[in-house]
Amino acid sequence: MFRAWTTCGSHRPPAPPPRDRTLTRVEPIAVYVHTPFCPSKCGYCDFNSYAMTGEIVERTTAATIEEIRRSPHRGRPAKTVFFGGGTPTFLSADQITRLLAAVLEAHPITPETEVTSEANPGTVDIPKFEAMRQAGFNRISLGAQSFDPGDLIRLGRVHAADHVALAVGAARQAGFANVNLDLMFALPGQKPAGWKRNLETALALRPDHLSLYGLTIEANTRFKRLHNRGMLNLPDDDVQVEMYEEAIRATAAAGMTQYEISNFASPGRECLHNLCYWHAEDYLGYGPGAVGCVSGPEGRVRYTNFKHPLGYSERVESRADLWCDRDDLTPENENFERIMLGIRLNQGLEIGGLEIDPSGLATARTRGWIEGADRIALTPAGRHFCSEVALLLAP
Repeated sequence: MFRAWTTCGSHRPPAPPPRDRTLTRVEPIAVYVHTPFCPSKCGYCDFNSYAMTGEIVERTTAATIEEIRRSPHRGRPAKTVFFGGGTPTFLSADQITRLLAAVLEAHPITPETEVTSEANPGTVDIPKFEAMRQAGFNRISLGAQSFDPGDLIRLGRVHAADHVALAVGAARQAGFANVNLDLMFALPGQKPAGWKRNLETALALRPDHLSLYGLTIEANTRFKRLHNRGMLNLPDDDVQVEMYEEAIRATAAAGMTQYEISNFASPGRECLHNLCYWHAEDYLGYGPGAVGCVSGPEGRVRYTNFKHPLGYSERVESRADLWCDRDDLTPENENFERIMLGIRLNQGLEIGGLEIDPSGLATARTRGWIEGADRIALTPAGRHFCSEVALLLAP
C-alpha cells in the first residue's frame, strides 16, 4: 500500500533490536515519558490518550513520578528525554516540571542532552514555556497538523490556525532554540494547493525541524468508522505522491535536509531521540501505555505499561506489575525490525551483521528502490515503497 513513509509517531515506535548485547547499566539510554491526557480525542488518533480532567490527572502524574523513582534503571544517564502523549502540555506547569524533575533525578543528563516535550498549540503560553525551559526542557515539538481551519475542524483539533504562530513565538520568547512542527498531508478533501500553502506557512515560521506525515486510517478510530462508510474523501495515491514530492522540494529550498522518510531538519537539528529508535538503541518507557525496550543477559525485552490511567495508577500504588504486555524478541524479530527501521534513514542501512534475503535484495535493486552495496539506501522512487523493501530484504 502507498503511504509507506507514514509512521505512527516519534512517541510510539516499534521496538528496534540491539546492535550488541554488551550494554552496561551506566551506558546512556533514551528515556520516554507518556502523558495520556488530551483536551479531546482527535478523529484519526489511535494513541493511548484520553479526554479526562480532574483528580485523575494529578493521580496519574504522581503515579508516573513514583514509577520513575522505583525504576530498576535508576542511575543510568539519559541520552535523550522525550515527553509524548497524549498532550504533555495539557498538564499544568507544576505537573510537567515535577515529572521532568523526577526523570532528571533518576537519569542524569548533560548540558548537551536533548530534552523534548510535545505540545498542542492551544495548551501553551509564555509562562508555561518559561517554566518548562527553566526546568530543563530544551526542545519543543508542536502538533500543528494544518493551518487550514477546515482541516483542523475535520481532524478534531482544539487549536485554531493562528495559534501555531503564537505558540512558536511563545516558545522562542521563552528561550527555546529548537522547535519542531508536525504537519499532516493526504487529509480528507485536501488538494495539492492546500498542502503547498501549509508548507509555505510552516516554513515562514522558521522551525528548526519539520515532521511531515501522511494520514493513515487506523483501526478503532472515528476516521476508520467514517472510512468504512465511504464518508472520507481521501486523496488518491498519485495525489499523495505529488504532496510528498512537494514537501521534499519545499524543505530543500528552505535549506532543510531530509534525514528520514518523514523528517526534515536544519543542520544539526535532527531529532536525537527518534534517531535512537531508528539506530536500534535501547529506550525506557514511563507512564500509562509507555513502551520500552531493554537488553539484558537473556536478550532483548519489549514491554508496554498498563494503558488506562486509573488502572495504571492503581498498579503503581499497590506495587503491582505495571506491564500489560511483554515480548521477548527473537533473533528473527530483531533482524526484521532493524531492517524495517534502518531503511527509513536517508543515510541508509548498514547490512553487515544482518540476515538479508539475496533474492529480495536483487528484486529491490531491479525495481530501482535501493542503491548502494555495504550500506543500502532507498532511492527517491523507493521512498514510496519502504515497507515493501523491508519485506523483500528480510529472510
